[in-house]
Amino acid sequence: MKDAFGSPQSLLVLGGTSEIGLATAARLAARRTRTVWLAGRPSPALEASAGRLRALGAQVRTVPFDALDTDRHEEVLGKVFAEGDLDMVLLAFGVLGDQPRDEREPAGAVRVAATNYTGALSAALICGRALRRQGHGSLVVLSSVAGERARRSNFVYGSSKAGLDALAQGLGDSLHGTGVHVLVVRPGFVHTKMTAGLPAAPLATTPEAVAEAIEHGLRRRSEVVWVPGALRCVMAVLRHVPRAVFRRLPL
Repeated sequence: MKDAFGSPQSLLVLGGTSEIGLATAARLAARRTRTVWLAGRPSPALEASAGRLRALGAQVRTVPFDALDTDRHEEVLGKVFAEGDLDMVLLAFGVLGDQPRDEREPAGAVRVAATNYTGALSAALICGRALRRQGHGSLVVLSSVAGERARRSNFVYGSSKAGLDALAQGLGDSLHGTGVHVLVVRPGFVHTKMTAGLPAAPLATTPEAVAEAIEHGLRRRSEVVWVPGALRCVMAVLRHVPRAVFRRLPL
């Protein structure tokens, strides 16, 4: 297979300015990946991401992509797949939102849901179908531990990630046996520009650590990876804490 041993030759990053997406692309480009597509809104940041990967020896192309513009997803992503087979698609876009503001102004909450779930639903189904036609490839979906159980402090974001997580698992089951591998990645708090200024949660991690976990998950053909791995045990406990107790926890 072209995408064997966790080292795809070609990669499409949906969310081309995502720090996790860029860290993953850089890690893979330092191994075997030679063709990278960065899909995102045209911006200096997108071009800077492309330049960083070109410096690693990758052939990089950027493509205009807006998670909210689902009417154009078929056209935009279809053109990328028409250029040749892709070994890996990384769905890395998402927004955190502002929980207190989004509760006061629901339009903000709708934008979070539309980006993190509806936009991801559209892109994942289109890419999953294209990968199925190829008969090989991996779809890696950045979920979050926030989707495991809604917390008072970020239930809007958490609910959108819960939907995305369920979508990715179901899509993985749908594609089982077709040669396509779906990997769901559940990081905890990641130090990025998106979380800058927020108090770090226990077991906080970095984009580079998430990228390493993704590479290992690809190599093992894992269906789910937690970053860091200890979160699997933590969430196994928190998932079963009685609600009356859970709502009083400082989470």
